Amino acid sequence: MKLIDQYILKEFLRFFLITFVSFIVLFLIIDFFEKSRMFMSNHATAAQMASYFLYSIPFVISMTLPVAVLLATLLTYSFLSKYSEITAMKANGISLYRISLPVLAVAAAVSVFLFFFTELVTPAGVQKTEHIIKVEVQKQQALGFFKQDEIWYRSQNAIYNFKMFDVEKNILHGVTINRLNPDFTMKTRIDAERAQWKDQSWVFYNLLVTTFQPDAPPSLEWSKEKVIALPEGPDDFKIIQKDAEKMGYFELRRYVKKIQAEGYDVSRYLVDLQGKIAFPLVCLIVVLIGMSFSIRSERSGGIMQSLALGLFLGFSYWIVHAFCMSLGRSGTLPVFLSAWTANLLFGGLGVFLFYRVRT
Repeated sequence: MKLIDQYILKEFLRFFLITFVSFIVLFLIIDFFEKSRMFMSNHATAAQMASYFLYSIPFVISMTLPVAVLLATLLTYSFLSKYSEITAMKANGISLYRISLPVLAVAAAVSVFLFFFTELVTPAGVQKTEHIIKVEVQKQQALGFFKQDEIWYRSQNAIYNFKMFDVEKNILHGVTINRLNPDFTMKTRIDAERAQWKDQSWVFYNLLVTTFQPDAPPSLEWSKEKVIALPEGPDDFKIIQKDAEKMGYFELRRYVKKIQAEGYDVSRYLVDLQGKIAFPLVCLIVVLIGMSFSIRSERSGGIMQSLALGLFLGFSYWIVHAFCMSLGRSGTLPVFLSAWTANLLFGGLGVFLFYRVRT
């Protein structure tokens, strides 16, 4: 059995490396043509472009790894079926379950690798590519940072602190703005529940403005709603905003716990948190689907048909997963269902197809 396992793994890894490298190269080429005009219009240097594509590779790996596993599975078992090698194995008393075991073991290992890779490597790569585009190439100023689950921003004679920035709705939560005099003494302090970008200006809600005077006690002014002029717009804060893609699972979990304890709505982040667990398991799901359709070619005689059907179902997973995640972020679906619906549907389908192909 070890010889058979080695033979199947050798064929699988050969197809896997070919498809994996091909996907990475293809993605980078497409991304290059999409970004080329932006790079040229901003007079980007060759070093900046090379750095951008180099740091893009971790994100590409995270996205294309399951697809490479699917294609490698389809090709491996399709060719084994085409040359009647699976028939020969079954004639010698080796079940389809046993034949599938080597690739399933690799898929499980790839799932674990993908989780830790997206935890440790991908977020840093995504953050670096965004910094290269917005700061180094487009020359946008990054006068702030994300630290200890808060956003800090240095403006003109002011320091901003936000608990959370809702990028989709352009809402700042837990706002504190300290305005300083030229000698760095406190001029005014603004504390607000939230601030929303409306009609090209910031509207603050439930705010307290404290004005400091040299020879008098501080004066307090409370307002339910007030427009306050700030030199920055939402795009300035997006440079330093650290969204879910820039955080690994454990960092995102800490962030969710903190802002949830402070009373903010964390539904969107909870969906992303569950998605970081659910998505790596797609490697196991696509193996079951790919194996079922590739082995069908032994009976139907149509390798290309089996490849097409397997790829269709495999890519359908990404569509359903992305759609359900968007419904979860908008609050239409519960958190668990939005992150796990695609896994439950396609995982159940993969198990059913694999069972059926055995009979």
